[in-house]
Amino acid sequence: MLCRRECTTGTAYNSVPEETATSRERILFVCTANIDRSRTAEDLYARDVRYEVRSAGVAPFAAVPLTRELLLWADRVFVLNESEDQHRTIIRIRFPDVDRPIVDLDVEDRWRRGHPELVDLLQRRLRPHIGAPVSARDEAQCREEG
Repeated sequence: MLCRRECTTGTAYNSVPEETATSRERILFVCTANIDRSRTAEDLYARDVRYEVRSAGVAPFAAVPLTRELLLWADRVFVLNESEDQHRTIIRIRFPDVDRPIVDLDVEDRWRRGHPELVDLLQRRLRPHIGAPVSARDEAQCREEG
């Protein structure tokens, strides 16, 4: 059974069916240094009951450097900016044998981690792909109303 509710932004979402709640999709967010953009995206979905999320960076100095193992772990990969930072290209060159769906969110590197404008932009860019973030509390409330 799916519960349909309105999130705080007024956008409807479908919650996780009970039978698939234990098999969460694995999402990897990738930017350059894994300091601001990809970490903010990870923070947004960290408590989402539908996904298991991680983040990494393509630069050698990244807080969490991107590895083959991380790519293999992921079901889907979201890069933050191909046009300026070549995130998707770098992944394809370094790991040609790893085939994962990669979506470019086209988010420039101009905000600090958690900045309200960055949060808003990430939510707008991610919503068509993975929906608005859903917390365990939202899910529990949905089930009570269900």
